[in-house]
This record gives sequence, C-alpha cells and structure tokens, in this order.
Amino acid sequence: LSSLSPREKEILQLIAEEHTSSEIAGLLFISEKTVEKHRASLMEKLNARNLAGLVRLAGKYRLVDRDS
Repeated sequence: LSSLSPREKEILQLIAEEHTSSEIAGLLFISEKTVEKHRASLMEKLNARNLAGLVRLAGKYRLVDRDS
C-alpha cells in the first residue's frame, strides 16, 4: 500500500464501501472521469484484475470495516 497516494487510498475505501463512481466524485469534489483514472491506477498498482479484487484487497489491508 505504500505506493498508493492518500487520494488513492481514500478512493479505494469508498469503492469498498460500495459507492458508485458518481457518488465518489460528488463526495470528493472531483470529476467522475478522475475517479475512473484513480480506479485504473489502483488496479494496476495492486495487480487487481477487477473491481472485486480491489474490494478484497481493501478488506485485506483493513481499509474498511468488514462488518459494515
């Protein structure tokens, strides 16, 4: 996780909390396109093949509460 920026960690957490790209964009005051670029960067940096992989990694690294 050390290669992730604070913004990427924030977006990963929001993805794992089941927020849509549109919701994330609104929460962070960025464009939906920027959210998509961050998601692609996260997938590349973390070697995730899909969104489910990102969510699994977020849980593994305890970026989200698994009970919520």
